[in-house]
Amino acid sequence: MTNKTKKILGIVLKITILLLVVWVLYHKLNNHRNLIEFKRLMHDLGTDTVTITLSVIMFLMFANWFLEAVKWRYLCRYIEPISLWKAVQSVFCGLTWAVFTPNRIGEYGGRVMFLRARKRISGAVAMGVGALAQLVLTSVAGSLSIAWFVNRFFDIGFWAGAGLWLLAGTYAGFFLMLYFNVKWINTWVKYIAFLRKFHRFFEVLTRYTRKELAVIFLNSLARFVIFTSQYCILMLIIIPDIEFLPMLLMVFILFFVQAALPTLDLFDFGVRSVTASYLYEHITDQDIAVMAIASCIWFINLILPAILGSVFVLKINFFGDTNH
Repeated sequence: MTNKTKKILGIVLKITILLLVVWVLYHKLNNHRNLIEFKRLMHDLGTDTVTITLSVIMFLMFANWFLEAVKWRYLCRYIEPISLWKAVQSVFCGLTWAVFTPNRIGEYGGRVMFLRARKRISGAVAMGVGALAQLVLTSVAGSLSIAWFVNRFFDIGFWAGAGLWLLAGTYAGFFLMLYFNVKWINTWVKYIAFLRKFHRFFEVLTRYTRKELAVIFLNSLARFVIFTSQYCILMLIIIPDIEFLPMLLMVFILFFVQAALPTLDLFDFGVRSVTASYLYEHITDQDIAVMAIASCIWFINLILPAILGSVFVLKINFFGDTNH
């Protein structure tokens, strides 16, 4: 393929991605009832409260993705050193790709396109380390919260309840052990036929020390606290009489369900809304408000950054270094 052909194909791919993003966002957001309901709920709170609340939520969104960019740059240290600004661009570009791919798998492709072509597969593996850290937190908090939820709201008996706590604790412990021994994955790849030929790309996993993994884990914990805080702030503002601890634990369960079910970011509001409505009906009758809050968080944390990231799609060079 000649350079001219690559250039033309690259332009076509960029335009296709942008048009696809614009089309699906327009059709999905144009009549999104939960966002309309959220607007009504916020209108009833008064201008000052709305301005301050949404400003805080937006600030937390940017802080969340800035921390992810810092983590991505840290993960790339053994692959290809990148600037913080380049890390920010790649993170937002990845969010744009994530919009129309199952379980946000496109986020990997959009992000690693900012690395040199021969470094992209290793970059995807390194990105997986960061994703695993986030998944560990979601799994630990979610599994323990599910054990609490079932024991509190369902009459399953003492021994079944104790068994559920044991199962949740074992599940959480497994994920923690796997994360801090992530190099095991490099060994396992050798025994998986279709992955064996990519073994050399997984060797980057052996380079991260437990101290470095702890740094990545703490970064992920900070992000976890941030997007948990977004839910808590909106719920305490819109449903002030809700119990704090049950509300918090159900947020953890909501994160767990979202991570476990494959879906598209564009349709994720359906999963979030239905799950949130079912969980919170046990502690509040404001199910419409809960669904509206879940949809607002979905829009601010995923869809808005995806729109912003569409600008950086134009900087991608699909066939080589993005600096050219």
